Amino acid sequence: MDHFQVKNGVLHAEDVALPAIAEAVGTPVYVYSEATLRRHARVFREALSILPKTHFAFAVKSNPNLAVLRVLKEEGFGADVVSIGEARRALAAGIPGADIVFSGVGKTDEEMAEALESGIGQFNLESEEEGVELARIAHEKGLTATAALRVNPDVDAGTHDKISTGKADNKFGVPYFSAKDIFARLSALPGMNLRGLAVHIGSQITNLDPSRAAFAKMGVLLADLRAAGHTITHLDLGGGLGVPYRVGEQLPGPDDYAAMVAEVTKDWDVTVMFEPGRVITGNSGVLVSKVVRVKRGANNPFVVVDAAMNDLARPAMYDAWHDCVAVRPSGETMTANVVGPICESSDTFARNREMDAVTTGDLVAFRTAGAYGATMANTYNSRPLVPEVLVSGDRYAVVANRIEPATILAAEQVPDWLK
Repeated sequence: MDHFQVKNGVLHAEDVALPAIAEAVGTPVYVYSEATLRRHARVFREALSILPKTHFAFAVKSNPNLAVLRVLKEEGFGADVVSIGEARRALAAGIPGADIVFSGVGKTDEEMAEALESGIGQFNLESEEEGVELARIAHEKGLTATAALRVNPDVDAGTHDKISTGKADNKFGVPYFSAKDIFARLSALPGMNLRGLAVHIGSQITNLDPSRAAFAKMGVLLADLRAAGHTITHLDLGGGLGVPYRVGEQLPGPDDYAAMVAEVTKDWDVTVMFEPGRVITGNSGVLVSKVVRVKRGANNPFVVVDAAMNDLARPAMYDAWHDCVAVRPSGETMTANVVGPICESSDTFARNREMDAVTTGDLVAFRTAGAYGATMANTYNSRPLVPEVLVSGDRYAVVANRIEPATILAAEQVPDWLK
């Protein structure tokens, strides 16, 4: 459930009509519902409350907006970050360093040093080499790095190849077959408190069987490590639970996920850690855009909108589906291609889509755009960076300004020899 509903013939975010935001802020614009964010955060936490010991770290990469992070901090979430920039954002939002998990395969020495000094709660180590570097840095600073070893279980999540992270040929984690020996070597290093294991097999997971298989393998590894004398107190199961992108789509929800996790982990006696992202923010946001014109096509017409692949990259990157609806639906429908103005054929949001009928000047909304939307935006074709708005009840605020091409141009210089 979300809080984007048609009222009196107009699509609203909670109690604010989307045309009012579009008129005040311009288009394209991302609009988030605070009520939806809070509801999804609570539903996820409450579902996993059947476990005795848990920790929740929101996957910042899915939506790093400062206001969004502040809402989730108030809902009791820490942060899962993959760069020092994301860590700084989480800290700026008021999330304690102890509740931040630092993941990612390319942590630099400088990033690890700053994270240690910021009191980051756990480093998820992606390689033995990284663990050696982290231990050295911590030891030189007179600190101890609390960490978990991320293991690649060689399990196919059954999701898109570009967001699959748990197969043997993916870059993440250490191979399952060598994890026990690597854990033993890293845990002996001065400056290292290797307290647990981590696993994450992919994003937009719509079938729980691969997760069950991966978690079961982690349970075996956990038992083997304890038998070898190691103390394991935490096991990070990552995130990746999928959300419905199409009307009527039925997917496993937090309750289904929680029941599976409870069954697999019942004998683990650890704090089970989770890194939800999309499942919290996906349906909390829409991208509002204006129809520039409707262009006659060889078969179906092209609905040209002022949003583009630089604003919402998922369709171009993953052939991802986003429902496209009229902000003022008439009840009539059309079959059309929805495209943006960028000079790329990949700047296409929908092909031969049965959708609400629209015409020049109408507003449309791309649904389920709260995750991996604005965070992946760029300025290709010298376009502005899209703004973001947060709605709470009958009020709203701009929480990220539109960054115009002139601002970006001002950061560039022509060298003296070309003047």
